Amino acid sequence: MLGIIGGSGVYNIEGLENTRWVKAESSFGEPSDEVLMGELNGESIAFLPRHGRGHRISPSDINFRANIDALKRLGVTDVVSVSAVGSLREHLAPGTFVIVDQFIDRTFAREKSFFGSGMVAHVSMARPVCKRLGDHLEAAARQMEINVVRGGTYLVMEGMQFSSLAESELYRSWGCDVIGMTNMPEAKLAREAELCYATVAMVTDYDCWHPDHDHVTVEAIVKVLLENADRARGLVKSVAPRVQNDAAGCECGCRHALQYAILTAPEARDPELIEKLSAVAGRILNR
Repeated sequence: MLGIIGGSGVYNIEGLENTRWVKAESSFGEPSDEVLMGELNGESIAFLPRHGRGHRISPSDINFRANIDALKRLGVTDVVSVSAVGSLREHLAPGTFVIVDQFIDRTFAREKSFFGSGMVAHVSMARPVCKRLGDHLEAAARQMEINVVRGGTYLVMEGMQFSSLAESELYRSWGCDVIGMTNMPEAKLAREAELCYATVAMVTDYDCWHPDHDHVTVEAIVKVLLENADRARGLVKSVAPRVQNDAAGCECGCRHALQYAILTAPEARDPELIEKLSAVAGRILNR
């Protein structure tokens, strides 16, 4: 099942049928909101508003663990994250969609793992997104003639304030391409939950490094946001059947990320944490 995490504007898709809001359960607290379940071309799809309906939850206050755990419990196997970002590169103009392939995590106030004392696990984040999902997104975007760039590094900052000029220039010197506040630890948790995960970073404006940044009006940014949301809806509608009909999905390495990741000996594992991890790590723990 395909799951979409993003803003509420992404969910108003033409052809989405049998829609219903479902209260999502999680062992890790309350998710951002209920999950909108529906059918697209006869296949189930799930939408989770990352900030809650009405954008009431700040990036630092999102319960990322509950969001990922809840989607896994609902049967989601593939997650597409749709996120608004600022551009750190001249060629990534507002309106560009970037299919990110790397992250730099500069967040510090968020729970970043399902595991901990009583159950230690280390998953690889060398390739933090699913190439298979990225291929589907790129093909769908190019078919729709969206201005899309494949590959790029997303600097995830804590927020809630935007960067200083010095920080923006620092991130540019590191080779970062876009900047936002939401995709970490989301991508790390998706990997721990053995979900395929990919990001579509939608550029709304240049970050403060750009000489024209101070001249950008709120009206101009809102216009780009609305245009991006319209294209994102079309992209989701186009990519959904590609993902759902992909017979190779079940063999994807993302779905076996925990195969050798858990280091705690069975007799030393915390029973309470084992119970909390019943969805995230059930494939490994219930063998």
